[in-house]
Amino acid sequence: MSNSKEADPHPSRWHRFLQYIEVPTDPGVPNTPWLNRDLIPMPKERRTYKIWSYFIYWCISGLCISGYTTGSTLLAYGLDATQAIVSLVIGGLIVGVLCVTCGWMGERHHIGFTVACRFSWGMRGAYFPVIVRAFVIIFWDGLQAYWGGQAVAVTIGAIIPGFAHMKQTLAGGILLTKDFIGIIIYYIFFIAIMRIPPERLQKPFIVSSVMFSATLIGLLVWAVSNTHSGGPLFQEQASPVHGGTGWAMLFGITAILGAWGGGTVGQSDWTRYANRPYAPTLSQLIAAPFCIIVCATIGIIVTSCAQAIVGSLIWEPFLLLATLQNYYNDSPKVRAAIFFAGLGCVCAQLGISIVLNSVSAGMDLSGVVPRYINIRRGAYLLAFLGLASNPWQYLSNASTFLTVLSGFGIFFAPFSGILLADYFVVRRCMIKLEDCYIGDKRSIYWYHNGVNWRAPLAWVLGVFPTMPGLIMTTRDATAWNVWVRIFHIAFFVGRFAAIKRCLKHSPKFGNSAGLLISFVAFSVICWISPPGNVGIGVLYHEENSFEVEGELETEEKGKGPV
Repeated sequence: MSNSKEADPHPSRWHRFLQYIEVPTDPGVPNTPWLNRDLIPMPKERRTYKIWSYFIYWCISGLCISGYTTGSTLLAYGLDATQAIVSLVIGGLIVGVLCVTCGWMGERHHIGFTVACRFSWGMRGAYFPVIVRAFVIIFWDGLQAYWGGQAVAVTIGAIIPGFAHMKQTLAGGILLTKDFIGIIIYYIFFIAIMRIPPERLQKPFIVSSVMFSATLIGLLVWAVSNTHSGGPLFQEQASPVHGGTGWAMLFGITAILGAWGGGTVGQSDWTRYANRPYAPTLSQLIAAPFCIIVCATIGIIVTSCAQAIVGSLIWEPFLLLATLQNYYNDSPKVRAAIFFAGLGCVCAQLGISIVLNSVSAGMDLSGVVPRYINIRRGAYLLAFLGLASNPWQYLSNASTFLTVLSGFGIFFAPFSGILLADYFVVRRCMIKLEDCYIGDKRSIYWYHNGVNWRAPLAWVLGVFPTMPGLIMTTRDATAWNVWVRIFHIAFFVGRFAAIKRCLKHSPKFGNSAGLLISFVAFSVICWISPPGNVGIGVLYHEENSFEVEGELETEEKGKGPV
């Protein structure tokens, strides 16, 4: 592995510039085309997450606006409120188990998804799943920022009623000026928080989870105290859209799985910060389902009661807050409550963007260009691209675009299936970590020209059964046949139905069928044609056992953070 700073007695101005913009390094960890300080197995001094840290992590992931609106997906399938809550319980428990399995390699080997793909796909082949995930996260992050901007606008409007009633628009009338101002302010807070390294984010996460938890409790108390019941949604009879209650329940459960599909795929991005083995496990098994179930249940109850009070079905909590300010005629007491509740929504958006988007996408982009991008820079680039994607544009024309975007999830689940099969079944949790950072034939994970042909084949087999349903759904959202049923069952999130009903909801799809098919396919392919590098390495990362080639130059050691 070559040194990041090659000796050159007369470097050109361009080479000096490239050297200057390289990411900071740690002693003994040079920047190369395959690693930087954010990609190596997490050193002990940076493993700061304890058991309680992962409880807070799941308060962020489960108690969020996306989780709050999950009920809209379930009810859009034709479930009644009680059936939706049953689906939440079953789906939430399964999510907890998936989180443990997907986070195991991060907990034991302290590597994230970006590096883990290298031993399954090959050193060059790993670029494919990493780039696909980063691409989809750009649009997802833009949607989350748009929600965050609206929450900021509601919070400011509680202080300045004139701002809340501002009607000026931008982008041809699609975007409210106050929402655009909110987005800019949201990004200022986001950039400030991302200055904090991931291993030191526990305190901001605590603030975020406490603030939004208070918002949820406040909305629940207001809703129930005003209606003295669960509202009309608990009195309506279920009328499943397709296939009867059984299909609707099945769709509902897979919808819960999919809503947190991205979080399960990227669990190792965070479990690699665990300070000891099994630190994340209890939180994943208990806190994950608990937070998912509680948040979505509160969302259903509050939305149901609010419908009886204000006369309309409003799933987004920040839009409900804006409606209540009008409903109570800008009452000072109500505006004070809305300010703190809106601030809780802002904190929730900041937290979920960092947990599910920024750190993961930052690692992915870092894996593509390690010399010049680390997690922080990747997060900044993600924020810029998310804003540049103009989320208000594709939300205003949701039908086709969101179907296609949500369909990208059918590509995600096979990634998980391949990785889990390779790690648990083929390699039995044994990895040679050093070879995940060598980009030539010396690495046992080089395979053929840097690509393990078994992974693309298993991925195609996992994706193929769901493609006809995706194409049919894109052409006609009301289509219902065997291919569409396979497509919907394959979804880890069935959120498109909710988008049609409530166009502000953002999609995040995955696919359980694709996961199972790719898992089995990869296992069988490796049984027929073994990779040849199985049984080499360690079962867990041992302290001081990982070494990288190359030495840091003196000036690199003194380079400050960028």
